[in-house]
Amino acid sequence: MRALTWHGKKDVRVETVEDPAIVNPRDVILKITSTAICGSDLHLYDGMIPSMQAGDILGHEFMGEVVETGKSVTGLRKGERVVVPFVIACGACYHCSRLQYSACDNSNPPDKADISETLYGHQMSGLFGYSHMTGGYAGGQAEYVRVPFADVGPIAVPDDLEDDEVLFLSDILPTGWMAAENCEIEEGDTVAVWGCGPVGLFAIQSALMMGAARVIAIDHYPRRLELAAGLGAQTIDYTTASVLEALLEMTGGIGPDAVIDAVGMESHGFFVDNVYDRAKQALMLETDRPHVLREALMACRKGGRVSIPGVYGGLIDKFPLGALMQKGLTVKTGQTHVQRYLPLLLEMIREKRIDTTFLISHRLPLESAAEGYRMFAEQQNETTKVILKPGWEQVQ
Repeated sequence: MRALTWHGKKDVRVETVEDPAIVNPRDVILKITSTAICGSDLHLYDGMIPSMQAGDILGHEFMGEVVETGKSVTGLRKGERVVVPFVIACGACYHCSRLQYSACDNSNPPDKADISETLYGHQMSGLFGYSHMTGGYAGGQAEYVRVPFADVGPIAVPDDLEDDEVLFLSDILPTGWMAAENCEIEEGDTVAVWGCGPVGLFAIQSALMMGAARVIAIDHYPRRLELAAGLGAQTIDYTTASVLEALLEMTGGIGPDAVIDAVGMESHGFFVDNVYDRAKQALMLETDRPHVLREALMACRKGGRVSIPGVYGGLIDKFPLGALMQKGLTVKTGQTHVQRYLPLLLEMIREKRIDTTFLISHRLPLESAAEGYRMFAEQQNETTKVILKPGWEQVQ
């Protein structure tokens, strides 16, 4: 089959690789119909995530048709179209029983789990196409993929819904929803969101649906700010305004009730702390650039809530722990418990209460995946979301 493989920093290639096969009785094999490039895939593209190996198949946002099932799979049938969560979860461990699917204890194989246990104190759950510290599973930017624990993750899609309407259930829509949920929004709240990429935009949409009186979106790409405004957010362009001063002015000197860091480890912008972080990265003294997280903690009102859906992978410096403690802030973060939210969000899509298609800027054949990555990395104003279609011979 054809698949997109990783070979180093900014080096991804569509190559012919072996077809996947059933390994365990709870597996299914999926023929991919749609797959997407995620903002967090760019962390892999930029060489920021450890434990990647040459030839690894990328992609954790995908859906497709079931073509083969393991003997223990009873909830799915051949020919059924499903969306697959990027989180791999067994459904039966301590954490899965508490609906904390992204903390699953059984989906990361023992020979891989030691990596994340050493880095973070506990093993991570398995994730599709996202390094060997998350299990080394092949991703879905391919013609076919093996889906383990298939009786827990995939959700069947009604025939009356197109791929474009439901594909983002695999990751970014539930991630934006959980980001807003972690804000514990109350009536009259103001929520500030850093980053108007896909997760940030869905966090804005979700926060407003959950009852936020006002959402303030922070970015510098005109197209992304335009999309945020279209969802009902007020906007701040951080290249033309002081974010902290603007937020204080917009909230009567109090600060936002809740803040969302939808950027993560690769903050951009010519700020003193960001220049410092880049220098430390070059010297291998720091892994992540947390300018946004620092700014969000400083901006949040006293007693407020901090939500961090943005991906962080290692160590940061100059963290304002004093502000976090002295202001009495509550922090919630983590990989998304996708399975928890799928039935609710699928029903909201069917009822036309949520539209996700506004985000799609490009649809490309799988063979053009490397170009899709380059566009998403280098043309972020014009490229809001890239969908890849295996089997397409030309852009449609």
